[in-house]
Amino acid sequence: MKVTQLTVFLENRSGRLAEVAHLLGAAGINIRGFSTSEAAEYGIVRLIVADPGAARTLLHDAGFTTHFSQVICVRVPDEPGGLARVLDQVAAVGASIDYLYSISFQNICFAVRDIDRAIESLADKVTLLTDEEVRAL
Repeated sequence: MKVTQLTVFLENRSGRLAEVAHLLGAAGINIRGFSTSEAAEYGIVRLIVADPGAARTLLHDAGFTTHFSQVICVRVPDEPGGLARVLDQVAAVGASIDYLYSISFQNICFAVRDIDRAIESLADKVTLLTDEEVRAL
């Protein structure tokens, strides 16, 4: 139930994010979801892509620093309060969310400190998506 997330570290200068998107697009690698954050000198892009291995190789060869990590992707009911109910379940099992972002409309990915424990605790409470299911969205 762990989903591979590709993190890309970018110099904080104009066009670097576009360069990542262009490289992936030209290689036929679809971006399923993303999140960006920034600091004074650099930016961080977290990506869920159709082929993380190929994306990492492509970006590394283009001079980008990358990192793989694991996140949990959960189906959120597309209705008022849907997100709140999912987050209540996460809180109820004691998982601490470091960050989250949405992918493919009603699915979200988030990183937690103890991913195995969170997956085990949430398995019968929310709809967890496999890596393959996320890539097929």
